Parts: sequence; C-alpha cells; structure tokens
Amino acid sequence: MEGVLTPEIWIAVAEKTRIPELRRTTRDEPDYDKLMRSRLKILDQHGLKLSDIQQVIGSLGPLPGAKEFLDELRAQVQVVILSDTFEQFASPFLRQLGWPTLFCHRLVVEDDRIIDYKLRVPEQKQRAVAAFKLLNYHVVAGGDSFNDTAMLIEAHVGFLFRAPANVKQQFPQFRAVEEYEEFLKLIRSAVGG
Repeated sequence: MEGVLTPEIWIAVAEKTRIPELRRTTRDEPDYDKLMRSRLKILDQHGLKLSDIQQVIGSLGPLPGAKEFLDELRAQVQVVILSDTFEQFASPFLRQLGWPTLFCHRLVVEDDRIIDYKLRVPEQKQRAVAAFKLLNYHVVAGGDSFNDTAMLIEAHVGFLFRAPANVKQQFPQFRAVEEYEEFLKLIRSAVGG
C-alpha cells in the first residue's frame, strides 16, 4: 500500500516530528523486525503516541492518481492489498480509496502507547499469494520494497512500481514501472485482458 497507493506513513511522521531516524522504511531495511524494533524504540524515546501518528496520517491522502488506478483495476479484476502497515494506521486511507480489501498487521497499544506489533503471520504477503494460487487464482503482484520481493517471486507475475534504485538493482528479474497507466497496461497484459 505505502509507496504504491499512499505516501509512506513513517516518512510523513519523520517530517512532522523532525525525527530523521523515522525516515527508514522497508526500501532501506530488508529486515522488518529490526526496522520495527528501531521504530518502537524511537517512539518511546520521544514520547510519541499512537494518536500523534494517527493525526499525521489523517492529514495525508492517497498518491495522485492512486484512487483512479485502483478503481479502474477493481473494475477489471479482484484486488487484495497486502501490506506491512497496521490496522490502526490504515482506515483514513481505506476510506479515501473506496474501502478496498486490505490484509495487514496489528499494533499492540496500551494507554495510547505503541508497545509492540503483531504480524498476521510471518511472510504474510508471500503466504497470502501462495494461498491464492492454491485456490487457482492467477496472481499478478506489484510492490516497491524489499519486503515485497518474496510476494513478487511467489506470484505468477510480479512488477516493481516506483521502486528505488537499490531494490531494482537487487531484483532485476522484475519489470519496473513508474506510472499508473503503464502499470495498468502491464497488469491487463499479465491477466490476458
């Protein structure tokens, strides 16, 4: 979701709070647990609460063209968004995007403090794609970060969308695309439409 349909939440929080360490995302750090543990430590050190982050998220909207892209795609195929975001972060974006289906994780919160996070399951993106394939779905996947690559490998067809150079360089087997219109054409072609 983030980086493909919506802005990167943690980057927006970093800019609002002026805490540069929060700018690190899965585009920079392939180890999701290491990244999240670092984020939780930073939040605790600075006294940032869930409500502070939700306030920042509430000021954001989808990336330009994202809703139109998603609407057009959903008119042609079933769409499921697999994300490493959290239920407590996603609602404002889901509302603005027309309530698409989202599978993501959950934060552990006590008195507005984020104390931990719970993965739906480890490697949930890759495992969800494997499950869709077991149900005889032809899966076309797109992503932009290191944490998307296992899903792209598992899918019948995988694309990188607006991925940074380091991800494209490390995974040259995936066609990289920068614009929604081209992405839509590639997906149509991949599903035979």
